[in-house]
Amino acid sequence: MSFEVSSLNPAQAEAVNALDGPVLILAGAGTGKTRTVTCRIAHMVERGIAPENILAVTFTNKAANEMRERVSDMVSKAAGKEITVCTFHSLCVRILRTGIDRLGYKQNFSIYTGNDQTGLIKQIIVRKGGADEKIEPGMVLSMISKAKNAGGDADSIDDPFVADIAKAYQNELRAQNAVDFDDLLLLAERLLREYDDVREICRGRWTRITVDEFQDTNGLQMRLLQQLVGKPYHVCVVGDDDQSIYGWRGAEVENILQFEKFFPNPKVIRLENNYRSSDSIIHTANSLIVHNVGRREKKLRAVKPGGENIRVISMPGDEEEAEFIAHEITDLHRVEKIPLEHVAILFRTNSQCRHLELALRAEQIPYRMIGAQSFYDKREVRDILAYLQVLANPDADVPLLRIMNAPPRGIGQAAAVLLTDISRERSGSVWEAMGVPSDSFSTKARNAIQSFTQMMLIYRERMTTCQEDMGVVMLELLEETGYIEWIKRNSKNEAEADMRRDSIDTIVQDLKDASKKGHTLQKYLDLSALARDREEDSDIEKQRGVTLITLHASKGLEYPVVYLVGLEEGTLPHKRSIEEGTRDEERRLLYVGITRAQDRCTLSWCPVRTKWGQKVASEPSSFLMELDDKYIEQTDYDDIMGAEVSEEEAADFFADLKSMFD
Repeated sequence: MSFEVSSLNPAQAEAVNALDGPVLILAGAGTGKTRTVTCRIAHMVERGIAPENILAVTFTNKAANEMRERVSDMVSKAAGKEITVCTFHSLCVRILRTGIDRLGYKQNFSIYTGNDQTGLIKQIIVRKGGADEKIEPGMVLSMISKAKNAGGDADSIDDPFVADIAKAYQNELRAQNAVDFDDLLLLAERLLREYDDVREICRGRWTRITVDEFQDTNGLQMRLLQQLVGKPYHVCVVGDDDQSIYGWRGAEVENILQFEKFFPNPKVIRLENNYRSSDSIIHTANSLIVHNVGRREKKLRAVKPGGENIRVISMPGDEEEAEFIAHEITDLHRVEKIPLEHVAILFRTNSQCRHLELALRAEQIPYRMIGAQSFYDKREVRDILAYLQVLANPDADVPLLRIMNAPPRGIGQAAAVLLTDISRERSGSVWEAMGVPSDSFSTKARNAIQSFTQMMLIYRERMTTCQEDMGVVMLELLEETGYIEWIKRNSKNEAEADMRRDSIDTIVQDLKDASKKGHTLQKYLDLSALARDREEDSDIEKQRGVTLITLHASKGLEYPVVYLVGLEEGTLPHKRSIEEGTRDEERRLLYVGITRAQDRCTLSWCPVRTKWGQKVASEPSSFLMELDDKYIEQTDYDDIMGAEVSEEEAADFFADLKSMFD
C-alpha cells in the first residue's frame, strides 16, 4: 500500500478503516475527499477483498478516470485492472449487456446520444406535421429526459403534442434496438428489480460499492443503488449536503439527508478539516450555511490560520463593478506577480458575464470561460448581429443566409441552395439573386423572398440615415419579424427564455448607446467585431488567463483569488428560488462559491444593475446579512477609488517636483 495511515488525519483514517456495512462519509469542501476515498479502496485490497468485487461509481468520465488512476497508483497493476471505477451510465451498460434481452431488446443494442437524438426528434416533428410549430428538438428532449428521470413516461408530459412526439421517439428507439442515456438508468433499474437472478449475479460480482458525489444523485439512481446493494449493505457513499446545488437538474438532497431510510444504521464519518482556505474564509462560509434548516451537522475547520478579511464592496453599477475587478486584477498581476490563472470571477447567471468580458478585454487580460457561453457566441446574439450586417451591407452572403429564414418565413433550405446557385452563376451576391425572377421557386417562396427584401430595404433606409435611434429601429424589426416570440418558443424553459431575452435587450441598449454617441451602424459593427476577436479554444486546460465561471460550474475547483459578483436579492438568491421556495439551494450555491477561495475573497453588489436593457434598482442579497462580520470588511467603490486617486495625485505631485529640479 503506497500510503501511510499516519499521513491521514483521524477522521480520514477512520473512514479508510470503516470497510463493513453502510458508511456515510460527509466530506466538507477542501477536506481531502478524493484522497480518503482512494485510500479506502486501496485498503480494501490490502485487507484481502478481491479487487474484482470492488465497484466505485461517480458522475463524470473525468472524475472516474482520475479516481481510477489514483487507485491504480496505490495497488498492484493486476489489482488496478480488476477494480471497476466508472460512471452511472457506464455501469448500466455493463448490467444491460448481461440481460437486456429479458426486456425485449437484443444484446447488441446501440446507444443514441446528442446528434442521433436530435436527428430522430426532427424527423418525428416533421412526420407529425409539426414543421410549422417551430418546436425546438432540444426542448422536446429536455422534457422527455425530465419525465424519465422522475420515473414517468410520455404520458406524464403536460404538452399533448410533445407527449405524442415522446411516444413516437420511444417507439422508434425500440424499433431500432436503441436506447438513450436516460433509458440506460431506467432499464438497468427495471432489469435488477424484475429479475432476481440478474440482481443476484450483480450483487455477487460487486460486493463492495462506493458512490462519490452522492449529494448529486436523483431518485432513479438511488433506486438503482438499492437494487445493487443487498445485505449486509457494504456500501459507502461520499458527499456533502452543503454542496448539493443541482436540484434544478433532478438531484435530490434527501438521498444524503435520509440515508438511514435506505440503508439502516450507517456509520457516519465527518471530514471537517479544510486544507484549502484560510480561517477567515471558512469561518465566514460556516456562518452562512448554518442558516439552512435540516442539514447534516458539521463544521469546517481551517488548517490554515488567519487570512485576509473578506471584502464586501458596494459598486455603483455592473459596468463599474466589471471595470474595478479588471483594473484590480491587472495590479495583482503586475505588482504582486500573481499569475492570472490563480484568479477566478464567479457569477450566478450567464447574463452577468458580458460586462466582465468587455472589461477584461479593455484591460487586455486573457481569460477562459467555464460553464457559460461567451456573449458573442450565443445564438440570438449572432442572429441579431447578422441582421445588422445585412442592413449595413446586403451583399454579405454569410449573415444573409443565416437570417433569411430565422424565424421561418417560407425561404427554406431548398430556396437557399437555389439562391446560392443563381448567385454563383451570375457572379453576384445572394441578395442580388433574390431580386432575380425565377420559375424554379414555388409561389410561396417567391412571395416570401419579395416580402423579406422589401422589409429589409425599408429598415436599411431607417437604420443607415442616422436620423433614428438604431436600438428603437432594431427592436421594431425584431418584433415585426416575430423573432423575439420565436426565440422564446424555442427555449427549453423559462430560465433560458429569460436569458435569451436579456441578450436581445443588451444589444438593443448597446445600439441606443451607439446612437447617442453619434456612431453609424458600420462603426457599431466594427467595434462589435473587435470585441468578438479573441482566440477560440475549446480545451479549457490549454487556455491561459483569468477564469470566468458560473457558480454551478465552480464546484470542485479552487483558486487563490476569487471575486464573487452580483450579490443582490433576485440574482443570488435568484428570483425563481424566492418564488419556488428553494432559497436553501441558493444559500448552498453561495457557500460553494466562497469555499472556492484559498486566500482572498471579494463579494460585490450593485444598487443599480442593467436588466432587460433597463437600469433596475437592486437590494443587497439577504445572504450578506447572514455572514458573521468577524472577518468582513465592508467598503464601497467611491471610498476605494477616492483612496486610489489621492495616491495617484501624490505620485503626480512628486513627479512634478522632481521634474522642476531636473
